[in-house]
Amino acid sequence: MGLNAIDHAFAKARSEHRPALMPFWTLGYPTIETSVQIIKAIATAGADMIELGIPFSDPLADGVVVQKASQIALENGITMRKGMEIAARVRAEGVTVPLFAMGYLNPLIAYGEQGYVEDWCKAGVDGLIVPDLPPEESGELGELCAQNNMALVQFAAPTSTAARLELAANYASGFIYVVQVTGVTGARDTLAAGLREYVERVKAKAEGKPVVVGFGVSTAAHVREIGNLADGAIVASALLRASFDAADPVQVVSEHVRQLRGA
Repeated sequence: MGLNAIDHAFAKARSEHRPALMPFWTLGYPTIETSVQIIKAIATAGADMIELGIPFSDPLADGVVVQKASQIALENGITMRKGMEIAARVRAEGVTVPLFAMGYLNPLIAYGEQGYVEDWCKAGVDGLIVPDLPPEESGELGELCAQNNMALVQFAAPTSTAARLELAANYASGFIYVVQVTGVTGARDTLAAGLREYVERVKAKAEGKPVVVGFGVSTAAHVREIGNLADGAIVASALLRASFDAADPVQVVSEHVRQLRGA
């Protein structure tokens, strides 16, 4: 588990000449029980790693689709501890791929940094993603993650200067998350113009750490294109949107992931 499992997942994808596929799912959506089954189905359908979204009332990086799923999950009674219980349960029921907990800084601080890291680690999570935590303020959390053999992902944005990219690379473990657009999450028809040059700028500062593209990645064609540029692709809103009003969301999401993996 932990950093070694993440490194292995990227190495396996690389050996197969493809990007690592990292679907996102909101903990507790559309129900707590169904989210367990969907996360298991995502793993079975071919995900290399899975990002688990922790619902929050003020998710400043999330678009309307993820916001909707988070609001439903909150109405279902999801809490941080219940999210940890979901992670622990999918581990106990056979999910072996690396898991990342994606959550915002306010609930993390309210929970307590040390307990947050240790409890997610006990639940079987391999890394943390905190989108509103600047790298220069992540030292203490990074040390706690390192002590527990967990990754702490850092972000790059299209507006990031060379100095900011270098700072993110210095503090990143696991991978560097390339936000491909200046905006929030949300499925888009095309990848951002100039993405190749942008990813190359990040790679030049990444010190060999994996570079993963997210925000707006929606289709198998997007994943295939990203495979020519980066080490992995994150798909979030497209999966959640596909599940809206589905009679069998587990089946719908599973099939969508299979199509992405087939790319």
